[in-house]
Amino acid sequence: MRRLLTLFIVFLLAGCATVVALQLEDRYGPADPARFDQRPTGASAAAPDYQKDIQPILDQRCVTCHACYDAPCQLNLTSYAGLTRGANPEVVYAAARLLAAQPTRLGIDAQSNVEWRQMGFFPVLNERQPSLEANREAGVMHRLLTLKQENPGPRIGALNDPDIDFSLDRSAQCVVAEGLDLYTRSHPTRGMPFGLPPISSAEHRTLTRWIEAGAPYSPPPPVPQTVQTQVADWESFLNGDDLKSRLMARYIFEHWYIGHFHFDEWPGHFFELVRSSTPPGQPIRLIATRRPYDDPATDRVYYRLQRMEATSVAKKHMPLKLDAARMARLREWFISADYPVAELPGYAPEQASNPFATFHSLPVDARYRFMLDEAQFTLMGFMKGPVCRGQVALNVINDHFWVVFVAPDSKETKLMNAMLDAATPALRLPAEHESTAGLLAWRQYAKLESQYLETKSNILARSATREFLPHVRNLWDGDGNNPNAALTVFRHFDSASVVRGLAGERPQTTLLLGYPLFERMHYLLVAGFDVYGNLGHQVATRLYMDFLRMEGEQNFLTLLPLKARQPVLDRWYRGRSEPHIRYFADATSYFPKESGMRYRSKSPLDELYQILQQRMSGIRDSTLDFKASEWSAIALGALRQLSTTHGIAASHMPENSLLAITQNDGRLHVVSLIRNSAHSNVAELFREATRRLPQEDTLLALDGVVGAYPNAIFAVDASELSFFSQAVAGLSSNEDLVRLTERFGIRRTDPRFWPLSDAIHADWRQRTPNEAAILDYSRLENN
Repeated sequence: MRRLLTLFIVFLLAGCATVVALQLEDRYGPADPARFDQRPTGASAAAPDYQKDIQPILDQRCVTCHACYDAPCQLNLTSYAGLTRGANPEVVYAAARLLAAQPTRLGIDAQSNVEWRQMGFFPVLNERQPSLEANREAGVMHRLLTLKQENPGPRIGALNDPDIDFSLDRSAQCVVAEGLDLYTRSHPTRGMPFGLPPISSAEHRTLTRWIEAGAPYSPPPPVPQTVQTQVADWESFLNGDDLKSRLMARYIFEHWYIGHFHFDEWPGHFFELVRSSTPPGQPIRLIATRRPYDDPATDRVYYRLQRMEATSVAKKHMPLKLDAARMARLREWFISADYPVAELPGYAPEQASNPFATFHSLPVDARYRFMLDEAQFTLMGFMKGPVCRGQVALNVINDHFWVVFVAPDSKETKLMNAMLDAATPALRLPAEHESTAGLLAWRQYAKLESQYLETKSNILARSATREFLPHVRNLWDGDGNNPNAALTVFRHFDSASVVRGLAGERPQTTLLLGYPLFERMHYLLVAGFDVYGNLGHQVATRLYMDFLRMEGEQNFLTLLPLKARQPVLDRWYRGRSEPHIRYFADATSYFPKESGMRYRSKSPLDELYQILQQRMSGIRDSTLDFKASEWSAIALGALRQLSTTHGIAASHMPENSLLAITQNDGRLHVVSLIRNSAHSNVAELFREATRRLPQEDTLLALDGVVGAYPNAIFAVDASELSFFSQAVAGLSSNEDLVRLTERFGIRRTDPRFWPLSDAIHADWRQRTPNEAAILDYSRLENN
């Protein structure tokens, strides 16, 4: 019935819009899609400045929902280009489509608003004749902001408005200016910000004056000369003319194209690595392709650092520092090493989608060390990368697991590297079908994975001498100084976070990755994944990731005694259907030899976790532990108690909460509360709720901001922290959570919401200026 009502409203709006369009044209003249393509700057001196006055308001009040691919109506307000591009009713996350959709990536797939209009985008600013009245009344943005000022909603309690839907799969109504009169009469409580408190009257006046002035643009400040010099140095390094340099640059680009690069001399400002048909020293001419390895259709590709004007958002922010030390490491691995490159590989999909074939000439040791050097960045790309949120990848992983790596100089790594040549044909990936794959294409890759595992298992078994048996000493320890050697992943439904270090006493599972597995994950979930791809592409990607996850888990289980592996595997996969590959059901078949480890306890898995933590203790990230100097003994005890909450009490907490603690001296300290939801297994595509095991849920308190989509915000004075912790431990029903929220929660209706949001972001920027970014509030619960 709701869908029928939505269709009726759409048709009604469409009919009325035709009439109103004629009225708008009579009053304000015809629309000019090119009006903002020249970025008007000739505003009066009294007009607010875009960079100083306007973008900060948009960042703090609007970008919290309107960013990346999951922005409502694709309205991306992180930049002036996104604002003037406008909105589009097409949904990017439409996994059921039969054919791949046309990409609509901001800054890539069109270079003018005229082009965006041809692709179905409509303006939210006035594109008719500019006048104060027209700029207000013929623009969607101002009308919806004003609607919220006129109907601010309640200031207390949950937002119990039947006309406001917070569900992720809700049908968005993307209203053009011509339909606003009817829309605002029919939905007076749907002003912007949607489902949150209104912006302040001062902020509204500033935005109104800017819109009335014609929404003038002002450029960002120039890049400092010291940074320009470093950009030139990096572009020179990445664009050498010899074949070795060109192949290295292509490999680096296909891993770094999702990154946000910064320099110490200019914190908080970022660049992105792009392909250009023009060399350094000339304006960048972007090469736009679906994937980073698609045919560039030019004789020579240049790799350029392009300044980012868009605001960084947490759900997509991938910071990475560029400096002389990093360049020196890359030069040592890829340039100084002695190896030949006879010719450059092509871009045919069946080759380009397979990194083992494409980069056969590059030393495997160099490739693996490159990925390990910033393993958190690489792994984080699986969750953020090209998609902002990654349900395809993320409903196939547990809520809390550790990731460790085979050492690059271990005998196992050298053995696996030696077998890559023979295994390359079996390591093909679903992206070779590009973005439109058949629904059953995944079966082909199940057979290939089975072939690869059989080869791998046989080689490992034949080579299992005493010196070669699996052992913790063969794990990478970060060379004693790199905290990327041990990672923890937290899944929050369709998003995830990666932190350096082993967080929590006992994860739900652990993955042990070597180069072939790590590389395939990247090319499956990042370089080869297309969010605009069809259903077959999405299914093949998801199921192949199933294989890769299980391979990583089986690698880890080889560290256990032979007889202890199957019980652990069976517990990790309680109630699952028979897997398509027998190696994933039978730990003995995967590796039929004993581990090189010797265990003393009756619980070897727990003992192994302790051994892992001891091995990685020297590189443990300090942010995983609350500093005693920053807390009273009572507060520190309360924080630690939160991390012992488990079972039903933990299951009633939101998945990802922010706890804003006001210290005795008035300073704000932000702590993240992560609920780790337990499942009988994560090997099924559907019916996740039927596999939930809430009695096994856990809660973990982590210092700082973890996650991009908070589900709840709590504000607590340090003196009440013990009470809050005890209340969380005592949760036994949703009614208890409502009472906790009434006491400590900052709801969607709370007048303190925006000031506290500003304080949380300020605290984050002060602590980690290059990692901080804008949070997304679209997942806030409405308790």
